Amino acid sequence: MNESITLGGGCFWCLEAVYELVDGVAAVESGYSNGHVLNPTYEQVCEGRTGHAEVVRVEFDPARIMLREVLEIFFTIHDPTTRNRQGNDIGPQYRSGIYYQNPEQESVARAVIDEANARLGGRVVTELKPLDNYSRAEDHHQHYFARNPGQGYCAFVVGPKVEKFRKTFAARVRKA
Repeated sequence: MNESITLGGGCFWCLEAVYELVDGVAAVESGYSNGHVLNPTYEQVCEGRTGHAEVVRVEFDPARIMLREVLEIFFTIHDPTTRNRQGNDIGPQYRSGIYYQNPEQESVARAVIDEANARLGGRVVTELKPLDNYSRAEDHHQHYFARNPGQGYCAFVVGPKVEKFRKTFAARVRKA
């Protein structure tokens, strides 16, 4: 039985591109969560006033990859020490967050956050909250990097994150 966890770590294209390569991940969906507007559009979320984070819902097989490993990848492919920002992407929609679905996920996430905080000198700003008000992003945002690898943002921002994942977690890269 698969599980899912929802993660915010900047632009959802970056996280989606990495998790689509992870062995044990069954599906990745870009979306918006933890805001106060029902079914917001990308444009509304980008304005930064809906309260939503750009997120990915990562569905994984816990018999093949544990939640802890999913989260260790998360803390490697984004900067959890910058509030409301990842690189040149600035605003509350780009915040670092883990949005859990049950107490067990919360417990694992809290432990991984504590370990990251110890490693990063107490500077982790990743929010840990129950998943709330999730909605799927528009179709053109799904599998964005896979469909647009030469697009400027993809080539210069997403691509390097994918390569970092491939090098750091070589044993976790899905076999073709």
